[in-house]
Amino acid sequence: MDYEAVMHFLQETLQNLAYIDGDDIPNINLYMDQVTTFMDEHLASTKRATDDKILTKTMINNYTKNNLLPAPEKKKYSKEHMLIMLFIYYFKNVIVIKDIEAILNPITKQFFQSDSPVSMADIYEEILSGEKAQMSVRQDAIIAMFTQSSMAFADVELENKEYLQLFSFLCSLSFDIYQKKFLIEKLIDEFCTVKSETPKE
Repeated sequence: MDYEAVMHFLQETLQNLAYIDGDDIPNINLYMDQVTTFMDEHLASTKRATDDKILTKTMINNYTKNNLLPAPEKKKYSKEHMLIMLFIYYFKNVIVIKDIEAILNPITKQFFQSDSPVSMADIYEEILSGEKAQMSVRQDAIIAMFTQSSMAFADVELENKEYLQLFSFLCSLSFDIYQKKFLIEKLIDEFCTVKSETPKE
């Protein structure tokens, strides 16, 4: 494992992480094929393999069936639908469908096609702005993890020491995800799940 090569790879990969600005989403209603094409084009860099699909018709139908996504109007999806699909896209890589439903249902009930002074577009832009502000902080944290891992097993003379260091880095990243996923699930269980009114015995 060449330290400089991996460092360059990390920095380049993190900088190329794609996101969609709210202004990039059309303000006209789109048919399903247009929705999947838009998502596929704008999030192409997040694919692991070139033939991976960002969003399919089956996925969209399942989101509606599972109460994650409001039904389309005359088979067309609005900008608000698109924003909800983006939230689902990021959530589904971390948590299960029922947890996504618990998180999104209060949002869609209050802000989807409502007269609220806060729109779905406002919510998306506020969150995206916050994520952009934190991007460099998260990148620095990942680089710090890699630097620490590259010093692991420093006193060990092994032919495959570099791979052990890479393994150490992958473990650090994985535990970071595990820790945050654990926290997300606990927060959902405590604050997003509708609690039964039946007292515990």
